[in-house]
Amino acid sequence: MSREATVSPAQGAMTIKVDCLARVEGEGALHVKVKSGKLQHVQVRIYEPPRLFEAFLRGRMAPEAVDITARICGICPIAYQMSAAHAIERAWGVTIDPRVRALRRLFYCGEWIESHALHVFCLHAPDFLGCQDVIEMAATHKPEVEMALRLKKLGNEIVRVLGGREIHPISACVGGFHKVPSNEELEPLVSELEWGLQAAEAGAKLVATFGFPEFNPDYEFVSLCHPEEYPLNEGRIVSSKGIDIDVGEFEDVFLEQHVKHSNALHSVVRERGSYQVGPVARYNLNFEKLPDTVKMLARELHAEPPLANPFKSILVRSLELMFACEEALRIIAEYAPPSEPHTEVEPKAGRGMAATEAPRGTLYHRYETDAGGRIESAKIVPPTSQNLKRIEDDLWEFLPGILHLPVDDITWRAEQAIRNYDPCISCATHYLRVYLDSE
Repeated sequence: MSREATVSPAQGAMTIKVDCLARVEGEGALHVKVKSGKLQHVQVRIYEPPRLFEAFLRGRMAPEAVDITARICGICPIAYQMSAAHAIERAWGVTIDPRVRALRRLFYCGEWIESHALHVFCLHAPDFLGCQDVIEMAATHKPEVEMALRLKKLGNEIVRVLGGREIHPISACVGGFHKVPSNEELEPLVSELEWGLQAAEAGAKLVATFGFPEFNPDYEFVSLCHPEEYPLNEGRIVSSKGIDIDVGEFEDVFLEQHVKHSNALHSVVRERGSYQVGPVARYNLNFEKLPDTVKMLARELHAEPPLANPFKSILVRSLELMFACEEALRIIAEYAPPSEPHTEVEPKAGRGMAATEAPRGTLYHRYETDAGGRIESAKIVPPTSQNLKRIEDDLWEFLPGILHLPVDDITWRAEQAIRNYDPCISCATHYLRVYLDSE
């Protein structure tokens, strides 16, 4: 990773460039300028090439979107599969079996477990432990690193059992699954999930001992909210500042904007500005729907809502990791295979919107299909593109309070502030708007 910093103490000037952000998924850079001791310029530059998924989905049969969009991300393919499937089912009026719905929730638990374990212990914890990376961290915290790898393997195994393989699973489809597991196939997961539940609790207790900077912005938190359960696949879109809408109204309230320094769009609440999606938003808006064991631990660790410090997102992810293990155990204990793995679907003209809760936050899909079931238009709004403007706003608020520190410390903490969001840059660079000027 290339870092560059120039300082002119006499003029109170400073320039910080991080050409490639470390311990994030994808390629991004940070550019900060300080003049006369005041912050003048902050840009999180996303230079990874655009993925163009929305464009090449057009003309494909709608059910293909479930597998195609999964390729957007190797860490959270299930989020894309579930959002695509739900949106197309809504467009075509498909109702799924409640037992299939439960399996989808289990599927999502697997993704949350592997993604949160990776971020908490391998990508983010080194920041708090003064380590450059997880390799260095393993020298002083070997048991914790081994625990993280075992947790990630557990999440991957849930995905494999339900999806056919660990990366870009192939079993999910519009209407359900191509194949569903038997009780006998799920049973071997139970003992490892019981271990995982205890490991996640121990991990949360460790994370709670980390030193967190004092930083509590006035966020607008946004997430799904379900009346009966902690949100994964379904719910209304709500915010901490009064939004309460059906998913189909998403584009009426939220707006994507193109910025010159990024191949990823920035999202805002119309006429209001940046907002935050992700674990901290979910947690603040849905805390009472967590299992009692998780809520008790949160209170024991003095981490109950309201919680606005983004540096404590690592603690919230640890608590969600515990939730995902407990929820997976509950679903397996109650599971009975459906009579059919999926509901038969009939292609038709329609328009459907859906959102699910990816590990990094709310993921929105919208599809319009013709009478033959081919996609006429598609829109995908990933969590990281929704958070990018908020990340820059965090830096504008956070950096002035640390400009008295050595430049290396400022650079380190600025990168850490970005990693609070576990950005998935490859997900965010799915679209590029091209402007052509002609005379």
